[in-house]
This record gives sequence, C-alpha cells and structure tokens, in this order.
Amino acid sequence: MSFVTQPDLDAEYRQIREECGLVERSDHSWLEVSGPDSAEFLQGQVTNETEELDSGSGVYAALLDRKGHLQADMRILRIADDSFLIDTESATADTLLKHLSMYKIGRKVEVRGTERSLFSLIGPGAFGVVSLAPGSENDFAEATIAGADCLVVATASGLDVICWPESGDAVRAQLEVDRALPVSEAAAEILRVELGRPRFGFDMSDSNMPAEAGIVDRAISFTKGCYIGQEPVARLHYKGRPNRHLRGLKAGGPVSSGDPVRLGDRELGQVGTTVLSPASGRIALSILRKEAEPGTSVIVETAEGEVEAEVVELPFLEDPLV
Repeated sequence: MSFVTQPDLDAEYRQIREECGLVERSDHSWLEVSGPDSAEFLQGQVTNETEELDSGSGVYAALLDRKGHLQADMRILRIADDSFLIDTESATADTLLKHLSMYKIGRKVEVRGTERSLFSLIGPGAFGVVSLAPGSENDFAEATIAGADCLVVATASGLDVICWPESGDAVRAQLEVDRALPVSEAAAEILRVELGRPRFGFDMSDSNMPAEAGIVDRAISFTKGCYIGQEPVARLHYKGRPNRHLRGLKAGGPVSSGDPVRLGDRELGQVGTTVLSPASGRIALSILRKEAEPGTSVIVETAEGEVEAEVVELPFLEDPLV
C-alpha cells in the first residue's frame, strides 16, 4: 500500500494531529461469538486473554496455525459475560469465521458473521467530540449518538465509534456536527505507519510469526492456557531470536509496496506500506531479516532504479495524542 502526500492531505494530517479527523472504515468485517462457553472457547483459539476480560474491555489478538504463523488479527470486545464482538480485516474474515465455526463443535457457542458501521475519531480532539474517555486501548463504553446505540472504543490514536449499519448515516452526521472533520484513509494511514502498527495483508502475512511482525507485546499473553500455535510462539520468545523483524524505513526517494530491500547482494525483505508524511518524510514499514539493524543503510530496488534508505527503530512517532 502506497500513499502520496498532496496539499489537501497535509491539511488532513494537521487535523488528526492537532484536532479530530473522522474516517469511515468500510474495510472491516465483524463476527459475534456468544453462548455460555464463549470465553473459554476463544481462550483456546486466539493468542490473547479472553476469559479474564471484564465486560466493557477488549484485547488485540491473533489467530495462528500450528506452526505459529499468522492467519488473522483482530480486536475482541467483551460485550457481556457470554458475548463477544470481533473486528477483523475483511480479507481475513472468512478464514476466521471458518476456523471458529469448525472448532466450536461440541461447545455451547454460536459463531456468526454480523454487520456494523465503524467511524474512527483520530486526534487529541476525539474525546471532546463524544465527551467520553473509555480508558486504556480497547476499553469501551456505551453511548447514545443521534439517538442510536453505539460503542465508543479507545484506540492508540483516539476513539472508534461502532453502531448498527442502519444508524450509520445519522451517527456520522452527528459526529461531524460535533466537530469531527472528515479526512481520508490516506491521512489515517500516515499516522498508522508513524505509530509502527502493521496491517495484515499489507505489512504482515501468513508467512510471519507474531514476533517477526512486531505485535507480541500487544497480541500475545504468555500466562494464559493453551491455544493453537502457542508452543512455537513461546519457544521463539523464550529461547530463540526471530530471523526477521518489523522495522521502519526512511527512504531517500519514492518507494512502493512490494519493492525488494537488500543489503549488498542479499535481499532482506520487501517494502510494506509506504507514505509521505509531512512530519516524518518518506517512510515505510517493512519486515526485514535480522541483519537490518536500526541505523543500517539499505537499498530499495524500485521500478525507476535504486533508492537508499535507512533502517530505523519503530515507532516513528511516540504519542499521536500530544
């Protein structure tokens, strides 16, 4: 995924850094997992804690195969003691639904696809728009917006507002009235890259383990019970060292997603999402071999020729809400 900065995008970026921008997320899919065994069931399927979650809280988690490779990532919200709402990439929704439906056999669990509308409020002004501050990332609160029942979820860059699709237009209109200025997904992607948050299908894939994708701290619990793929993940964490790591790239010229990255004659990986940030310049995410330590100068092979880039530690930006 590549985004080019234009004058309007500069203004949108300032909006999400200084005030509040509104992005409608149409590329998400939703699942509901409910029933008396739902918490215990999810506990054995995904990488993060679900049984100990309180209602009104959530976690970021991943689904792995038995070798510890990523199959999907998701946000899990505990709506009630026996009910969870799962938010995932549209590209991984079928994989996740198929897996959970297959493994629920013999348990008192219902798994089904559902629909929601999602609006991201990005920037320090997000909390003033809805007059809510739910708590830590993935915590959420119920709210009524434009007469509609909504969930307001804390994120790394502001808040997400989730509602039923039939209420989407009214909720969006009210958020705009309350000073959330619409901005493009391209502006939101600049901030995502600056925060060093990889996206499944763009920066990480089913060939990666969580440690390679840089999501261990957010997505993995090492104190919970067994789940699919746990052994290779734990072994790598306690006894090994990943052969690849999620890194940032500061490029000296235009680069595109998929461009090979090399050091000398050795290919280290490929460029993931690349953006032109008004604050950080030409930057990208890339999962690279361990030789690419921060401070290393590498070459990106583009269609127009070679571009020099510096490997940097993530994130590019420490706190988007300041």
